[in-house]
Amino acid sequence: MSNEKTKIGNNIKKYRNKLGSSQDVPLKKADLAFHTIAKIEAGSTLNPSIDTVKEIADTLNVSLGDLMK
Repeated sequence: MSNEKTKIGNNIKKYRNKLGSSQDVPLKKADLAFHTIAKIEAGSTLNPSIDTVKEIADTLNVSLGDLMK
């Protein structure tokens, strides 16, 4: 598991928690499967697509850069 992917998962969780939402709330808005965000947050998805990460960022109202930094 790369450090970059762990950062993305940690940042998704951080911004999602700031909104006070569970994993399924942003996913319903982004029309993604529950396991998608769970695996990214856990760091078990080795290569989340940029489109998926962008969709999550949009749903969380943050930039793609915020999730990748």
